[in-house]
Amino acid sequence: MVSNFKTVAAILLAMFCISIMDTIIKMLSGVYALHQLVFFRASISLAILLPLLLRFGVTALKTQRPGAHLSRGLLLVTANLTYYIGLASLPLAEASAVVFTAPVIIAVFSRYFLREALGALRWSAVLIGLVGMLCVVQPFAVDARLAYFWPLIAAFCYAGFAIITRHIGPTERATLLAVTAQCSFLVASGLFGLVLGHGEFSGHSDPGIEFFLRAWRSPQGTDLIFLVAIGVFSTITALSISFAYRSNEASFLAPFEYAVLPLVLLWGFLVFNEFPDRLALVGIFLIVTGGLVVWLDGKHQAK
Repeated sequence: MVSNFKTVAAILLAMFCISIMDTIIKMLSGVYALHQLVFFRASISLAILLPLLLRFGVTALKTQRPGAHLSRGLLLVTANLTYYIGLASLPLAEASAVVFTAPVIIAVFSRYFLREALGALRWSAVLIGLVGMLCVVQPFAVDARLAYFWPLIAAFCYAGFAIITRHIGPTERATLLAVTAQCSFLVASGLFGLVLGHGEFSGHSDPGIEFFLRAWRSPQGTDLIFLVAIGVFSTITALSISFAYRSNEASFLAPFEYAVLPLVLLWGFLVFNEFPDRLALVGIFLIVTGGLVVWLDGKHQAK
């Protein structure tokens, strides 16, 4: 049995890499097409992952659960695309806060799909996280933004991805889970590139939609370094998340994903000069608090 320390460390490493990767992608969202960035990211990641997996021989690519891998890949691709479409229009910290209500959804999904027990404290954490999300999105405000629906869709898709990962994890290698995820990105982004990559549908006024419809272009100068970087960070993220969720309960691990919120708050301020309003800050605080409540409940149950 893998220790809680190792699985939590893996999740925290993944969250750090995600915060850097999201910052870079937001930086490039006004110049490159989303599917182009995803294609480069997946290509670089697979170039690293495949040799790691093939150390175990070609048979390491075999699986008895192709349908689960396909569903997992589709959910992950949809989660990423919808999140990044929203990220192009929204502040980094607030978009991340919405998508990282996923741990709340994971906790609920794990109760009904994986039959993992949820005590009173974890249900309290779910409610705290939902209130926090409402504070960030502020759906009843006069200037409420429909762009927040993109990361919300991403949150539900990511929750489904995490649950499937936990379900099939005990029988699948972490490297295989990571490779199939990156293959999903490669195939989906390649298809989108063939259809949209010439830019015939570009020219949309919404920054997120334009990010998705923009034509491909040749990387310039230091942008190549950024493209390689998101591929490397994506590899580390895929391996870390696959290792963690195949080794421990989804409802226990999910709250640690909230660690990304203070990181993107920092990068958003330093790189984009963004800072949430007071109500959004309260929401981010509540979301983190909900994660800590689940963590405390996990420690209590472990005694």
